[in-house]
Amino acid sequence: MLKRIITIALVLFYVNTHSQDVAFTQSFMVPESINPSFSGFNESTKFGLIYKNQQWNGFDFNVNSEYMFFDDWYPDLNSGVGISFISHQETFTKYSLKQLNISWTYNVQINYEWNFRPSVTFGFATKDFGFDNIVFEDQIDIYQNIISLNTYDPIALDENSRYVDFGASFLVYTDQHWFGLTLRHLNKPNISMLSQGDLPLDLFISAHASLELPFLKYNNDNSVNFIMNFVKQAKYDRFDFGFQYMYDRFSFALTAATNPIQTSDESHLITSINPIVGFVWEGFKFGYSYDFNISNIGGDGGISEISITYDFLNNKDCFGCPIY
Repeated sequence: MLKRIITIALVLFYVNTHSQDVAFTQSFMVPESINPSFSGFNESTKFGLIYKNQQWNGFDFNVNSEYMFFDDWYPDLNSGVGISFISHQETFTKYSLKQLNISWTYNVQINYEWNFRPSVTFGFATKDFGFDNIVFEDQIDIYQNIISLNTYDPIALDENSRYVDFGASFLVYTDQHWFGLTLRHLNKPNISMLSQGDLPLDLFISAHASLELPFLKYNNDNSVNFIMNFVKQAKYDRFDFGFQYMYDRFSFALTAATNPIQTSDESHLITSINPIVGFVWEGFKFGYSYDFNISNIGGDGGISEISITYDFLNNKDCFGCPIY
């Protein structure tokens, strides 16, 4: 009985924990991952992906996340359309999330320098825990020495949860700067894994920007940008900020992941320091980052991210073109 209670408690803990969205360190390298308004940006066709691996050596399990996208520009409609897919898996709980999104964005030219791009997103997602290893008390038949496949336990868990998701975002930009806002889960879909359960997915808010610092620019082949991304979902928050130096085909960045809204006395203000390197070659853009954990959370073996994007139309060999 005690083992059963502990198992259920762990399952419910993970159900609530995983109502949080995946956060990518390289969101500014692949901005579609944080703001769908980048779909068809620069009137181009693009494809890309991010792979994130988080190792917890002290607990012997990994967390793997992938984001893939394809988007295109339609000049007759003055619009961009994007398709993205996100996958998230854990090796310990066998938890997985898969979501397919379709986004539409429209470009509005405010004046000679500034543009405004609102967008809407429709998604379909499925969460799966794989509860094959959970056995309820009424399934055990000690007289026949068998385990039944059926249970009448009122807390019986569903194998998966499926839901429809809606979001909206906007982007304001020039040739040197951009900033935007993204809202996900506007309809607060029910993600409960319990039969007859009700667990609404919390609203996800992200405010992000990349601002060029002209006083640090000494020729046309280089630039320095201040980059930031503030994320809030329920009581959880994360603020990434830092600087990106771009020179010709190369990019070097250093960011810090922080927890500015302290939810408890044990919360850490700075959770990791993240160096990022990038390289552009014949339309391809490559990125690699590693998050060095500096909090007191034990067992974290570090987080690695790899990103690859390809621009089909703007085969430019420098980080300054396009702006991101």
